[in-house]
Amino acid sequence: MRLTRWLAAQAEAQRHTGLLWAPVALGAGIAGYFSLPAEPPAALAWGLGALALAGAGLLAAFRRGGLPMLAMLCLLGGAVAALHTGRLSAPVLERTHFGPVVGRIVGFDRSQGNRLRLLLDRVHLPGVAAADTPARVRVVLGDDPDPQVARPGARVMMRARLTPPPEPVEPGGFDFRRWAWFLRLGAIGYTAEPVVLAEPHPGGLAGVPLLSLRMRLADAIRGQMPARSGGFAAAILTGDRSTVDPQDLVGLRASNLAHLLAISGLHMGLLTGVVFACVRLGLALLPDVALRLPVKKIAAVAALLAGAGYLALSGASIATQRAFIMAAAIFGAVLVDRPALTLRAVALAALAVLLWRPVSLLGPGFQMSFAATTALIAVYDALRRVGWWQALARGGWRWGRAVAALVLTSAVAGLATAPYSAFHFNQMAQYGLLANVLAVPAMGLLVMPAALLALLLWPLGLQGLGFGLMEIGIDHILNVAGWVARQEAPMTPVPTGPPWVLGVLTLGALMLIALRGPLRAAGPVLVAVALAGWAASERPLVLLDPEGRLVGVRTVAGRALSRPRGAGFAAQVWLENDGDAADQTAAAGRAPPGAPWRVALPDGAAVLLVEDETVPPALCGAAVLLIAPRASRPPAAPACAFVGAAQLARGGAHAWRAGALAAPVTTRATEGARPWTRRPAAAAR
Repeated sequence: MRLTRWLAAQAEAQRHTGLLWAPVALGAGIAGYFSLPAEPPAALAWGLGALALAGAGLLAAFRRGGLPMLAMLCLLGGAVAALHTGRLSAPVLERTHFGPVVGRIVGFDRSQGNRLRLLLDRVHLPGVAAADTPARVRVVLGDDPDPQVARPGARVMMRARLTPPPEPVEPGGFDFRRWAWFLRLGAIGYTAEPVVLAEPHPGGLAGVPLLSLRMRLADAIRGQMPARSGGFAAAILTGDRSTVDPQDLVGLRASNLAHLLAISGLHMGLLTGVVFACVRLGLALLPDVALRLPVKKIAAVAALLAGAGYLALSGASIATQRAFIMAAAIFGAVLVDRPALTLRAVALAALAVLLWRPVSLLGPGFQMSFAATTALIAVYDALRRVGWWQALARGGWRWGRAVAALVLTSAVAGLATAPYSAFHFNQMAQYGLLANVLAVPAMGLLVMPAALLALLLWPLGLQGLGFGLMEIGIDHILNVAGWVARQEAPMTPVPTGPPWVLGVLTLGALMLIALRGPLRAAGPVLVAVALAGWAASERPLVLLDPEGRLVGVRTVAGRALSRPRGAGFAAQVWLENDGDAADQTAAAGRAPPGAPWRVALPDGAAVLLVEDETVPPALCGAAVLLIAPRASRPPAAPACAFVGAAQLARGGAHAWRAGALAAPVTTRATEGARPWTRRPAAAAR
């Protein structure tokens, strides 16, 4: 009876926290869908969605919530994710295509090697049936094309090599195919030949008007400022990063300031916040208006309109959509006379984002932005009940509190996002907190207000004042980034962890924030379990890439690679996932020289790589893992674990754990039968 009463008391304490757990339940359903081994039938998805909506409606009508409502939301999350996957279905290139590619330019960006990339739709590939032609393809250019040719909406032609989106380079690794599926990107490729017009350009803003307007605005902004600051300004205002200095990109990443280039929550919040404050203050200065009209609500509407305009002009990327939804939830609360910055507003924004684009749950952008926002609101809500913090707002301590708030905001946001950043990007910035404290105020107090000022003064020809102020702030940010990047070891590599770690860690953090009473203590326990599991996890002992071009063996000195060049993407991913800062050439030097390539394992076994089509039987042994990507059959007397061309074709990338050389884990065995995992036909010769 005592236990029953205690449980009832704890349940009563959580009475008003149901909305905070709604996005958690929805996200659990979405995560469950993406972890399925096979795609569920569409009819099942529709049925579960209808059942979930009907169940939630009945529970709401009878004023019942709690666990049954969360269960309905979990079902709804899985159904919405399945339907979203089906809605974005588009052809994926079946085999390598080398030849003419014709398409309309609908996007520009830069590759990791700073090459211009074109995103094409309305694609035509000679020799490929229309039903099998991808809806979109992305092509990396060898050289920047003629600006009069590569214009938004232009229909262009080139000779290019296109391939299907590549599969993971190790079992359980990042699947580019899934990311491409939800962008309807059916092929990627490269060309070293010129890009030419396939049809005369329609001129003006015809074809892709919004992109054309964005590119014109980006060019105009760059024309008002020096190249270095102009490229940064164009990136944060229009989303066009094509002219950002590559050295500045390195510095921004090393200093953990790269988020300033992404048009996301910070930029949207700064812009809408400045508009809200300016409109509200301006109307408050007019007594007749302030006394008769709801000035605060008018300012909220103005901020929402400004945010919507920014969303359109910046390209409406996924991160910007998410930021606008969060801003809309905050200013929507103002319109209905509710507190704006609350955990409930964040929960509503998360629900809207997950319902609109369920796959965003798996991306670092969603995870990091909501982690930072949730942590900041929770911390500042707790500080409202701390006497000394409130006392700082009075008397001569106001400036001290402002400085303390700046440092605290950067520290809380940095700590909240650090696990997600380390998990997804395998590195942590040593001086990230310091860099953000030094640089972010310039973005909020100078760069974004000056950008708004420049846009408002542009029709009067006085935009130079705003852009001059922007240049000062941007130069400061880039100088901070460059200074941090020049420090010794600005980045600390972090090995990747098992997928369950982020889920358990997030649940523990949310329990600490959202639960009431003694149950809250379970939150830190779960966080500790997740971090311990991450630290205790081991990377595979041996890795083989899906094309059989690269082998990597974990040694005492780090992973030894079978070649210093070639298969560079797989090498980079493996080393990053290991938390290894070495490059491919250095990792290749860890293996003893000689042919065939051979690396001894700690238990006395060995990994042997043979590049020939036939394998001498003498190379086999009881404690040998023999990898022969070109061999069609094992040696005559197979006394070793063997992987040849047939096993590679069936399994894709391979991974071996210590003590299990005869039982590899393969990509095909772990990826499941999903729409984005269809195996393409053999490459065309």
